[in-house]
Amino acid sequence: MTNTLLPTTLVGSYAMPDWLIDREKLASRFPPRTRALELWRVAPEFLEEAQDDATLLAIRDQERAGLDIVTDGELRRESYSNRFATALDGVDIDNPGTALDRSGHPNPVPRVVGPVRRKHPVEVRDVEFLRANTDRRIKITVPGPFTMSQQAQNDHYDSLAEMSLDYAVAVNEEIQDLFAAGADIVQIDEPYLQARPAAAEEYGLQALNRALLGIVGETVVHLCFGYAAIIHERPEGYSFLPQLAQCTVDSISIETAQSNLDCSVLEELPGKTMLIGVLDLSTHEVETPDVVAARIRRALAHHPAEQIVVAPDCGLKYLPRDVAFGKMCAMVDGAKIVRAELGG
Repeated sequence: MTNTLLPTTLVGSYAMPDWLIDREKLASRFPPRTRALELWRVAPEFLEEAQDDATLLAIRDQERAGLDIVTDGELRRESYSNRFATALDGVDIDNPGTALDRSGHPNPVPRVVGPVRRKHPVEVRDVEFLRANTDRRIKITVPGPFTMSQQAQNDHYDSLAEMSLDYAVAVNEEIQDLFAAGADIVQIDEPYLQARPAAAEEYGLQALNRALLGIVGETVVHLCFGYAAIIHERPEGYSFLPQLAQCTVDSISIETAQSNLDCSVLEELPGKTMLIGVLDLSTHEVETPDVVAARIRRALAHHPAEQIVVAPDCGLKYLPRDVAFGKMCAMVDGAKIVRAELGG
């Protein structure tokens, strides 16, 4: 039974086991945009089975911690975006291009050499596996069209705006299949709306709305300042957030913990459910439930409790497993404190 007041969930990813992936290599580089099969510790012929086993552990950890909405932990992905982005037609993954990461560093990326099209479902089996292994509400994540357009080298389209719309069609087709496969919630990860606000203003919102066109089902868009393990500095506020009032998405996921975000910005999004990040992922220190409760109350001063979901700032994939589990438990207990105060 999902709590109707202040339900808890992950942003998407969960801590990756050391036996599955080389966590040291993973953390020593920027999130891969092309395939990075060398990161996996398991031989290719056993990899899918190992990823299934790790996913099952992630599901059980979330259930034991008491999360209301469970994800698959994204344990089949080297990064949040590359598994989907490299599965599309029109992309040359054997001869990568280059694009600047949000930190300003060049990174190998998919090179777009033809029309971007979705060839086949990419994450449907992930949803089916998740649905078969929990009776809680489930959420799956997909990379957003604007973000993928910024994480590619364009050698085909007249403009990135045109390319982002084809990415949006591919994402739209995937989302429809994910709901058909049993997803309760689909989250679109769009961190580059925050990282590239000028381009986001120009065509990012249009691409996002195209990805959501005709979708029936609960949707979320996630904006963050980057993985805390990779991007260490946090701005004081979002450079692109109130604009999402014009987006057809149901919910918006933001971080407030590490950045100590001024939550008054929530007042500019009155019609949206807000996923409030209350776990600081820049530290391995596990928050107390009281610290989590205080962070939830900061948001409650500016947004109705009925429209707040409690979550981490971003994905937990870079954290040690014991730390990730401890932080999840603290998040659930912190939400309980505030729920009791509200009489929910």
